[in-house]
Amino acid sequence: MRVQDRRRFLPPEVVGDHALDAPLPIGYGQTNSQPSTVADMLTLLEPFPGMRALDVGSGSGWTSAILGELGGPDSEVRAVELVPELVESSREAIDQPWVHVHHAEPGVLGLPGHAPFDRILVSAMADDLPRELVGQLGENGIKVAPWANRMHRVRRSGADLEISEHGGYRFVPLIHTRFRPA
Repeated sequence: MRVQDRRRFLPPEVVGDHALDAPLPIGYGQTNSQPSTVADMLTLLEPFPGMRALDVGSGSGWTSAILGELGGPDSEVRAVELVPELVESSREAIDQPWVHVHHAEPGVLGLPGHAPFDRILVSAMADDLPRELVGQLGENGIKVAPWANRMHRVRRSGADLEISEHGGYRFVPLIHTRFRPA
C-alpha cells in the first residue's frame, strides 16, 4: 500500500490528513477508505500476480492502483465507479496501463462483459450479497464485500459458494442505481 501514495488520490482539502487511519472525504458523498480496512480486505482477497481483478465502487482509484501494484503488469484490473468526476480524477491518478477505470452503467453491477474475474473487491456497503457479482467470479474466484454491516469473503467453486464473515465495518452505501437487488 505504501507504493501507491494515498496523497495522489485525495482532494487538496484533505491531503494533509493522508496518514490518518481513517476514511477521508473525496466529494460526492464518497470516501477514500480507511487504510487498515483496505489492508484487511486485501488480506481476505488474496491478490496474486497476473490476476484479473474487478474493483467495484472504486471512488478515488486508490484501491484500484493497489490491486494493480499487487497484480503487476501481467494483471488486468478493471475498476467501476458511478460518479463521473471520480472516474476522471482516478484515471488521472493511476499510472499503471493495466488498470482501467470504467464509468458504471446504471442498473448494472460490475462489468459482466469483461468477466470472469479472479478477484472482486467491493468498497461500498450493500444490504445483501450482490448476486450479480457472484456470476462474474471465475472458478475459485474470491470476492470481498461488505453487506449487512459485516465484511464477507465469498469463494466460488463451481456452483458452490463458501461464504465467511469477518467482523463489522462501516462503508458508504453501494449506490442502488448500480445494481438490481438480489
